[in-house]
Amino acid sequence: MPYRDLGFIKADHHRELRTGFPEVVFGQGKTADQVVQISREILRYSERLMITRVSHEIYIELQKLDVGAQYHKEARAITVDRREFYSKQKGVLIVSAGTSDLHVAKEAQVTAELMDCEVKTLIDVGVAGLHRLLDQLEVIRESKIIIAVAGMDGVLPAILAGLVKVPVIAVPTSIGYGASFEGIGPLLTMLNSCAPGVAVVNIDNGFGAGYLAATINKSI
Repeated sequence: MPYRDLGFIKADHHRELRTGFPEVVFGQGKTADQVVQISREILRYSERLMITRVSHEIYIELQKLDVGAQYHKEARAITVDRREFYSKQKGVLIVSAGTSDLHVAKEAQVTAELMDCEVKTLIDVGVAGLHRLLDQLEVIRESKIIIAVAGMDGVLPAILAGLVKVPVIAVPTSIGYGASFEGIGPLLTMLNSCAPGVAVVNIDNGFGAGYLAATINKSI
């Protein structure tokens, strides 16, 4: 199980062999120098790199390491993909209740796409205007796995699960007024879904949802 100890982190070079995807860097709380050092180490053995929860300032520093790095502003993520040939598998659909939830939905999208999935998105189709969601039933029912991102009351995943025969990954967001308790409200709603077929990830965890969706989609 090879890894390299950099003092402040132990870079797991065996991760991609075990799981099919290299170690992902959680950028929040790390300095620019730490992120660059970790990224350099990962790119020694992998052609792909993902850094989540990271600022544009760190992206500028990372460009010195790899000019092909991309910054996904809404997702607050950096990706590097040095591969020349790869194919994307269809099947992942991301449904976002509101535009305010978009940063979480985009994090899920960037993750699933780097994991070789073709991703479709439906934005601002929350239950306050249910007709907007029902208008997209054809697209919804073509998917193999759905990521439902919602704050406020968090009802969207249960609605979707009652309409389709595929897994629904629910992502509660911290978007909402006081009684949503920064995502606790929608989290509890999703965990208590009346509709079967719903799995729930942590609050604002677009990365976790995108990773799980890609894993399921590629195993079908």
